[in-house]
Amino acid sequence: MLIFVGAALLFLAPILVGFALVLPRTHDIALDRRRPYQADPPSGLTRLADTTVGALDRFLATRNVRLYSREALENAGVRLSQAEFMVLVAASAIVGVLVGLVIGVPFVSFVLVILAPIMGHLVLGFLAGKRRAKFDQQLGDTLQLLSGGLRAGHSILRAIDAAAAESQSPTSEEMRRVITETSLGRDLLDSLTDTSERMKNEDFVWIAQAIQINREVGGNLAEVLDQVNETIRERSEIKGHIKSLAAEGKFSAYILIAMPIGIVLMLMAVNPGYMNSMFTHPLGWGMIAASVILMTIGSLWMRKIIDLKF
Repeated sequence: MLIFVGAALLFLAPILVGFALVLPRTHDIALDRRRPYQADPPSGLTRLADTTVGALDRFLATRNVRLYSREALENAGVRLSQAEFMVLVAASAIVGVLVGLVIGVPFVSFVLVILAPIMGHLVLGFLAGKRRAKFDQQLGDTLQLLSGGLRAGHSILRAIDAAAAESQSPTSEEMRRVITETSLGRDLLDSLTDTSERMKNEDFVWIAQAIQINREVGGNLAEVLDQVNETIRERSEIKGHIKSLAAEGKFSAYILIAMPIGIVLMLMAVNPGYMNSMFTHPLGWGMIAASVILMTIGSLWMRKIIDLKF
């Protein structure tokens, strides 16, 4: 009986602490009697997060630690500093520890803590890939804006500025960065080349080269950009056909990856005691680790097969 009471207290303790941090403090003066320009004071959780981020930021600055670089955060479109993102990763690890303690499997807590920083890198990579794909989809409209601005009599920098104002994210952010770097004295070709490298977009390299050639030898840049736009649209059409042909292989890979996890969850739901030995015996832990390794290798293998380069 005492064991159950102790477990209940351990379960309720973090919940009560969370409520104490999240709930705002009571004020002596009513909200309607305070001055309208005074902002509400931050909650206890906000103050704790700000203090933690500040201390971690100072620690990272003195030791030059770059676990999550600024370039990776910018490429992913995450408007957070390294310290703020690391605090989020640490919070995720703490949640994983609590989940393992609640279900009574310490091994799950250990695995989730180990996977937290790895998942942080995976999330940044996923967001960066999604941002680059969106940039590639907007490239045709960007070229139309550039050629339209040139036909209206604007310079290439003014056309890029207009494209930044009319486009959506992430094209607007990248074009504004090009304008900012150029206004600070950097060469336009270098800025455009860096943009193509950040976005890993070969089509944008053609645009940068066309602009540089036009600046050296002259000519009708608007017509050149229209031809490049036509070529890019034809390539995009071919990409769409290839993706539709590879969709069946991707769907098969997703089913094969989700099947073992789904079977384990079904067995735990139907007969919870049936899987206890898998999570409590060292042999079961080894089998889980081997399964994760084999599933990772199989996933990477199938991804390599269906990831066509063109």
